[in-house]
Amino acid sequence: MNTGQQHQDIKFNDDSLELVKKMISRYPEGKQKSALLPVLHLAQAEFDGWLSVPVMDYVASLLNIKPIEVYEVASFYTMFNLKPVGKCLIEVCRTSSCWLMGAEDIVRHIEKKLGIKDGETTKDGMFTLKTVECLGSCGTAPMLMCGAQFHENLTTEKVDTLLANLKTEGKRKTYLDDVTIDNY
Repeated sequence: MNTGQQHQDIKFNDDSLELVKKMISRYPEGKQKSALLPVLHLAQAEFDGWLSVPVMDYVASLLNIKPIEVYEVASFYTMFNLKPVGKCLIEVCRTSSCWLMGAEDIVRHIEKKLGIKDGETTKDGMFTLKTVECLGSCGTAPMLMCGAQFHENLTTEKVDTLLANLKTEGKRKTYLDDVTIDNY
């Protein structure tokens, strides 16, 4: 998505727009802001993996709330990206259990393998590396998340296989992958 796009150029596809209406209908009149988190996930998945200001403004208009209310939420949660990311956002847990079990080595390995540092994206736009707080899989440390998939008990060999598979697949990964939307 071009960051210079105007608000009027941004629109969910018809299926997504129907889903947004369904999400909003779950809440009482005047409480449509309650649908903000799932609508932001949907927007991020549909609009190139990140939330530009025009996309957030569009979400605000759909929910009939002020844009600042969307910005506050999107900037608070690390699951929302406020700048472009690669098709595959590799989020490596950096908290105690993972770090003690070798996450630091996994991060260094990914950085070397992809030629990027934490927070950077590969030149081809395929991968972004991000270290994150606890992903809730302490018993299977070290681990990373890409889209909706956890990859646990990591070794450098497992990481190499994962990266090769993701590269071959070439598909954008999102938090909504493998999610049954009717239950979202």
